[in-house]
Amino acid sequence: MAETRNDIQNGEEKRRRRGLWGLLGFLLILLAVLAVVVLAAYRDGTGFDVLRRYLHYGGSESAGGEVVYRYDASGSNRFAVLGSRLVVLSDTALRVLDEHGGEVWSTPVRMTAPALTQGGGRAVAYDVGGTELYVVDETGLLAHMTAGENEPYLAATVNRNGYLAVIAKTQNHKGTVSVYDEKMKRVFDFHSSRRFVADAYVTDDNARLAAVTLGQENSVFVSNVVIYRLDSEEPESSYDVSGDLESAIGQQGSRLITVGDTCFACAAANGTVEGTYSYGGSYLRDYDLEGDGFSVLLLNRYQSGSVGRLVTVDASAAELGSLEVREEILSVSAAGRYIAVLYANRLVVYNQDLQVYASLTGTDSVREALMRSDGSVLLLSAESAGLFLP
Repeated sequence: MAETRNDIQNGEEKRRRRGLWGLLGFLLILLAVLAVVVLAAYRDGTGFDVLRRYLHYGGSESAGGEVVYRYDASGSNRFAVLGSRLVVLSDTALRVLDEHGGEVWSTPVRMTAPALTQGGGRAVAYDVGGTELYVVDETGLLAHMTAGENEPYLAATVNRNGYLAVIAKTQNHKGTVSVYDEKMKRVFDFHSSRRFVADAYVTDDNARLAAVTLGQENSVFVSNVVIYRLDSEEPESSYDVSGDLESAIGQQGSRLITVGDTCFACAAANGTVEGTYSYGGSYLRDYDLEGDGFSVLLLNRYQSGSVGRLVTVDASAAELGSLEVREEILSVSAAGRYIAVLYANRLVVYNQDLQVYASLTGTDSVREALMRSDGSVLLLSAESAGLFLP
């Protein structure tokens, strides 16, 4: 009996040892994986994004077509990503869809030229030249604004803190910009009597409004950026970008950035132009200013065709990367450290230096790709959107 008990005890001891060795082996493997992730994250920051995607989605290689969202097919559809949720605007409806494709909120609309922009965890839907404007977040409607028939909305932007700038045509001015704070309270108005207002942006410290105005001097079109403090009726500063017509304005770091027909420019808040990136005679076809410390420009050699360059520039207007392009590009989207470029038959995700990070073939039915800051990409087809996880 004593020998039997000893045999049982010895067997239990061996099982405990095997269990401890198994646990130790698992911990060593886990530490090795974490070491690789931390090393990658230390090198370029992408390792943390891999870990984020793995923890959030449970895998990092199989997705790339699995339908996440469904919506009605429409040539007027516009899309915006708010975290894991998708905002879909058409000429007949505005919808917020959750990460499972369920409808969080929706409303019918009647728009002739629907437009959708985003920032600060919000999306702004409006009718260009129309009278309806909606502000939504992940939970649904935050604000609904209606303009008079003779004072239609022309454009809108929202900064990283949810401050909204709305550009409208008014009867007694060539352009008006109204600023709303994060609670959608109107806090400032800028009226332009001499020049049209092309775009405007509230700086990310919520202290200033920068507006792009367009006019004519000596029969030549010129553009000017005028800067107002939100607590003052007089302009604080202004600046011109020589020989360029600015069409869009935003911010990266402490600098204002503008995109024009001949160059990309950056300026300090006091109106001092600190750098420009010339297109060198190429034509600006597309752009995205939403990279983390960089912008992406698609430049065509000719007014039509698909021969040109894909370029990334930092907040000082210095070139980070350049890639020769000789095929059709359907869409360009930047977020976080990444750029999603949708070609006719494949998707390529680049980093800010335009080095390939990931790619996906078989995207013939995809019409647009939306980059997300964690490195995942939404692939938008006519009636549905799938998720690609590098």
